[in-house]
Amino acid sequence: MAFAADYRRAGAALLAIAVTAALVWFGTGLNPYWPLLWFAPIPVMLFASRTAWPSAAGTAFLAWFAGSFSFWRYFRLLGMPPAVVVFILAFGAVAFTLAVLLSRTLLRRGAPWSALFAFPAAWVTCEWFRNFALPHGTAGSLSYTQLNFLPFLQLASVTGPWGMSFLLLLFPSAVAIGLHLRRTAPRQAVRIAGTGFGLVAIVLIFGTVRLATPLKGGRVTVGLIASDEPGNADVAEEGAKTDALFRAYASRAEELAARGAQVIVIPEKLGVVVNPDTKGVDEIFEKLADTTGATIVAGMVHVSPPLKYNEARVYAPQLPVLSYDKHHMLPPFESSLEPGTTLTLLQKPSATLGVEIWGVEICKDMDFTPLSREYGRAGADLMLVPGWDFNLDRGWHGHIAVMRGVEDGFSVVRAAKNGYLTVSDDRGRILAETRSDSAAFATLLTAVPVAHDRTVYLLLGDWFAWVSVALLAFALSRLWLAR
Repeated sequence: MAFAADYRRAGAALLAIAVTAALVWFGTGLNPYWPLLWFAPIPVMLFASRTAWPSAAGTAFLAWFAGSFSFWRYFRLLGMPPAVVVFILAFGAVAFTLAVLLSRTLLRRGAPWSALFAFPAAWVTCEWFRNFALPHGTAGSLSYTQLNFLPFLQLASVTGPWGMSFLLLLFPSAVAIGLHLRRTAPRQAVRIAGTGFGLVAIVLIFGTVRLATPLKGGRVTVGLIASDEPGNADVAEEGAKTDALFRAYASRAEELAARGAQVIVIPEKLGVVVNPDTKGVDEIFEKLADTTGATIVAGMVHVSPPLKYNEARVYAPQLPVLSYDKHHMLPPFESSLEPGTTLTLLQKPSATLGVEIWGVEICKDMDFTPLSREYGRAGADLMLVPGWDFNLDRGWHGHIAVMRGVEDGFSVVRAAKNGYLTVSDDRGRILAETRSDSAAFATLLTAVPVAHDRTVYLLLGDWFAWVSVALLAFALSRLWLAR
């Protein structure tokens, strides 16, 4: 009998691992199917609530660790050694395991309401502190799996990514605890499950109303250009090669301006310019801006010995050249570049707003919430973002910038090599998009809303992350008291 019971437990553990791992694999990764992650933790949490803690811990770790290998190919593409990749994946699995064990222990000690909130609070606390500890900002947040779930995405305007990750894990926590209590405490099971469903319903109603609310302000016609042709997708050498590449981009920019583009964005790090020889490149785009009336944002490596910058230079009609230096570098590829420290803002006359404010960031800068929040607090209506992705991550990393627009109340125009040309509004709707390899010089022309929306997240920042820390502290105190 004991052998049969052990056999059944082992079978249940393997089934929980297999189902959760599969849901995590396809619910996260570079092309996540967003509904799956809402259910992924349930098998492991149900199994954990009915078994000893060592079995619960092993099952939770193996399930999340196995599911996380959907990122293996991407991390290796970034040049990470296998041992480092395993460590990163194991870190997430440990966080998930600790969250499951905390919730399980509280549930078994008669504190189901604390167990309900402890699971998402523990995960979000880890997610938030990892955001500071690693050089990739919010890039590992579970919230990015939900970018296509537009009503839910509107929660980012209130809580940032933290509230999205919290509710995404609160729901399966409520379902698992409700199923565990359905026989011993059916009324409590209904109340707990109802709380999870009710909170999700409230958020989705809010999101639906926000999506239906008309946007104020006017529209700007934007043009985007990128080329993945051999030689164009790399950083062109200084001198003749950089000059030739910029002239090729300028030719396409002139065509877009003739079709009505008021601002044109091209990718980051197209070529190298070295002081004092920036004048030749500047003349190409200054002349184009003056003759067409279009503002042009062009990315390049600017060498000012002994320092090198990943820079976006801004050419506005009849105005001096502005520049923006990227703040957040991608190691190890950009470790030799000097980070910038300032914002770059352009003020444009507007028939509807009086003055429009356009801001500039570069690629990985959009993985970090504080910098975009600074632009939002400065009143930015539109963010212009040169980028460079890795083809494989064109959807995953390329769309992270969409959430910054929802959080901080601005539209986003992002042009990336080896990625997408993407235009999105401050509700996270992708208004137009095309692949950078869709033509020798891929172009996109569309109108984008320009109006600043002062969101709760913009005003209060990471308040919900602090709520999660407080809930975790309360759960730990309940764990102590419920011994």
